[in-house]
Amino acid sequence: MLYGAPTRQAAWEQAEQVWDLIVVGGGITGAGILREAVLLGLNVLLLEQNDFASGTSSRSSKLVHGGLRYLNNFQIGLTWQSVSEREILLKEGEGLINPLPFLMPTFEGDKLPSWMYEIGLYMYGWMGRKWRVHRVFDAYELQMLSPALANRNLKGGFRFYDAQTDDARLVLRVLKEGIEAHREHSSAGRGIALNYAQVEDLRRDSTGHVSGVWVVDRVSGEHHELQGKVIINATGAWADRLRVKIGAQPRIRPLRGSHLIFRSSRFPLYQAVSFPHPEDGRPVFAFPWEGVTLVGTTDLDHQDSLDEEPRISDEEIDYLLNALRFHFPSLDLARSDIMTTFAGVRPVIGSGGDVPPSKESREHALWEEDGLLTVTGGKLTTFRLIALDALKTVRRHLPNMGKISDDLSALDPLPAVVRHPPDLTSGQALRLAARYGAEILEFAGALPAEERMSIGTLPIHWMEFQWAARHEAIVHLDDLLLRRVRLGLLAPDGGEKYLPRIRALVQSELGWDDAQWEQEEASYLALWQSYYGSPADIEAARAIPFK
Repeated sequence: MLYGAPTRQAAWEQAEQVWDLIVVGGGITGAGILREAVLLGLNVLLLEQNDFASGTSSRSSKLVHGGLRYLNNFQIGLTWQSVSEREILLKEGEGLINPLPFLMPTFEGDKLPSWMYEIGLYMYGWMGRKWRVHRVFDAYELQMLSPALANRNLKGGFRFYDAQTDDARLVLRVLKEGIEAHREHSSAGRGIALNYAQVEDLRRDSTGHVSGVWVVDRVSGEHHELQGKVIINATGAWADRLRVKIGAQPRIRPLRGSHLIFRSSRFPLYQAVSFPHPEDGRPVFAFPWEGVTLVGTTDLDHQDSLDEEPRISDEEIDYLLNALRFHFPSLDLARSDIMTTFAGVRPVIGSGGDVPPSKESREHALWEEDGLLTVTGGKLTTFRLIALDALKTVRRHLPNMGKISDDLSALDPLPAVVRHPPDLTSGQALRLAARYGAEILEFAGALPAEERMSIGTLPIHWMEFQWAARHEAIVHLDDLLLRRVRLGLLAPDGGEKYLPRIRALVQSELGWDDAQWEQEEASYLALWQSYYGSPADIEAARAIPFK
C-alpha cells in the first residue's frame, strides 16, 4: 500500500506518535519534502486533504522545463535553477521525464529581433552546461517540421529541447520512494502518507508555538490530534488557509492556467511548437503528450472558491482556439474538436499593485511563523531544490537530521536490468517501471496476455488499473482514472466506454460492492463532465451544477 502501512487503518494507528515532521499537502512540494527528509533519517507524516496530486500537481502543463520565457522577465536565477533541475530529472527519471523538442517560429514584425532570441537560447543552453542546444531554420525548413503551421509572415525559427512528464505519476513516484526508502537505506527514517486526511486546525503548545495538527479522516469521519516537532505547510494555492489560523496576512495570488486536449489524429504534432498569441503576444504552446495533443496555457486570476474544482472558462477556450486558428489555419479547429479540458491553480506569491499575472515571479518562498513553516510558489521542475530549502530552514529544530547535501537525488535509479514479458517492448517496459516501479513487470508476467495490451492507440495498458487499485491508496474512482492512470484526460467522454472492463479488473481489488461501484461511477462521470469535459460537456453540466 502507498500509505506506508499494510492498511489505511494501520497507517492511522501508526500516526499516533510524535513525528519529526508533519507535512501538510500531498502535491509535488510535499512529496519532495517527505522523500528528502526520510532519506535524511527523519520520521515524516504527510497529510493530504483530498487525493495525492489532486491540486495543482496533476493539472500542470506537464512540462519539465527551464522556463525560457522567464529570461524575458529577467528571472535569471529561477531559469538557472530550473534548467539545472531539468537536467537532473532527465538523468534520474528516464521513462517518466522525457526530452521534448520545441519549435519556436519567428515572424516579421516580432517585438524582438531573431538575434535576441538566439542570444536567449545560447544562455539557455549554457545554463544546461551545453553551449549550443538549438538549431536555426528558415521558413521552409520550419514548415517541413510542422506542416500545419501557417507561413503568414513566417521568417524561420529555432528548435531547442526541454522535457515533459506525467505530473501526477511523478508525485506518486516521489511519495513511493520516500515511503519505501527504509528498505534500501539503513539510515533512512520512516514515512507515512495519507490522502483524504484534512487538517482542520493547528495545535499549539503553552508558548503558542505550533506543535501539531487536528485532522479528520474524510473516509471514516474520525478525528485525530497529531503531534510533530516541525509542521510544514506545503499546500500550494491553499497555503493561506493555515497561515491565517496563526494570524498571518494572506500572500498567495491564485492564478489559473487552463488547457485543451485534442485527439492526435485531429491535431497531429510530433514536437512542441511555441507561438505568440495574436491578441497579446503571450506564448502559447502545443505538443504531443501521452498519445494526444495538449494546448496551453492561460494565466489569469482565479476568482472562484478553492473549495471547488477549477475548470476552464468560455473566454479561455476562445482565447486558446483563436491562437490555434491563427497559427494553424489549415486545421480549421473548432470547439467540437476539443476532446478534453483541464485547469489548475498556480500558487504564485502576489507582489501587490497592478502586476499582470504573467509578470509575477514563479520563484518559491518560505515563511516561518510561530513554528509553522510555509513553503509555496515555485515550479514542478524545481521540487527537489524547494524540498532542500525547506529542510535547511528547519534543521535547527531537528538535531537528528542527517547532513543536507545539494547532491541529494530527486529520484531513485531503476534497476540496470529489468526483465519483462516478451510481448512488451523495451520502451513499454521502461515506461511502466518508471511510473509504477520495476515490480510491475513481474506482476505483468503473471497476467493473461490480453491484460498487457494497450488501450487502442493510447500508451496505457489494462494491467495498470489493477496494479493501481491494489497498491496505490485509491479511495474514489476519480483517483484511479484522473491521477493513477490518466484515462480521464486521454479518452473521449472520460473513458466511459471502457468502464465495464475496468470494473471487472478492479472492483474486487477495491473491495467495493455493486452499489458502491455504481455510486462511484456516477460521481466520476459527473465530475468529469463538469470540470474535464469538452466545451459542450461543460456547458451542459453548468445547467446542473456538480455536487
